[in-house]
Amino acid sequence: MIKITVSKSAEGIYNGVSFQGHAEYAEYGQDIVCAAVSVLVINTVNSIQQFTKDQVMINQNEKTEMFEFKVVSFISKETELLLHSLLLGLEGIADEYGEKYIKICN
Repeated sequence: MIKITVSKSAEGIYNGVSFQGHAEYAEYGQDIVCAAVSVLVINTVNSIQQFTKDQVMINQNEKTEMFEFKVVSFISKETELLLHSLLLGLEGIADEYGEKYIKICN
């Protein structure tokens, strides 16, 4: 299962997401749940870096199957929208495939 933890700033604004594990929906290289989550996350991080001036910290550990990113600067309205879009996509995947494969914790 992919466990997703969403973090918020002191003001209650989404500012980061951490992911751990694999969905194990299918064999490695064929897992559409993992692929969907990866595409959403990579696109969000790339979009924040490309289209805003916000600074993102990325931490990844392949051994523990962990990836996290956090906005470490002022959170612009554009980044706030991108993070909401990411969560909407992740919630859609969770609704479609269930908690057996993906679980979102707020």
